[in-house]
Amino acid sequence: MAVLSQAIDRARPMVEAGARRVGTRERVAEFTARAFISGLFVLLATRVGAEFVKTGHLTGLLLLVSELLVVVLTVVRRPAAVVDRTLVTRMVSGISIVGVYFIRPMGEALLADIVTACISGAGLLVIITGKLTLGRSFGLLPANRGIVCRGIYTVVRHPIYAGYLVTHAAFLLAHPTASNIALLIASDLALLVRAVYEERTLALDAEYADYMSRVRWRVIPGAF
Repeated sequence: MAVLSQAIDRARPMVEAGARRVGTRERVAEFTARAFISGLFVLLATRVGAEFVKTGHLTGLLLLVSELLVVVLTVVRRPAAVVDRTLVTRMVSGISIVGVYFIRPMGEALLADIVTACISGAGLLVIITGKLTLGRSFGLLPANRGIVCRGIYTVVRHPIYAGYLVTHAAFLLAHPTASNIALLIASDLALLVRAVYEERTLALDAEYADYMSRVRWRVIPGAF
């Protein structure tokens, strides 16, 4: 027993040093992620803000609020108990976000502007409500920053993604070009895969597993 005790005592400093290194890497990764995401969405918010000033459309204001919320919630979010930073997950998350930067308001609208604006506004309100409800549990990579299953999250498990699908559909009805369709189909398919990856991480928590049994649909009621 004395020999074992001595071995443990000798190993303890190495274990503690290893834990400190892991903790430092996690803090650096978290800081880098926050800085990158905040910078990216500040750029997007600047573009959206300029468009709102130019057009004065209410949907532009809602979109600006939505994107600024990403910056604020990224800064104040809780540290993750579990986070999935695998390459595949990063790629899927990236595809679901980046495509939106390249869509353009071109093409002949299939519906009147007022109709597509109302559809888009409804989707944006869902997105904003979802982000506000998620609060400090918000994140872009799959992570457990605290389980949220109240409010709009009692309808579907990923209401923010449902809102994005609605706003993207409205945009395509207003601007149905081949490039916009290709970009948003790729983005939205990645969004659905991202929801699956997020639940793979969150389901490790018994509270979320129970939530999944109570709220059946991920994004689209009756379909997915």
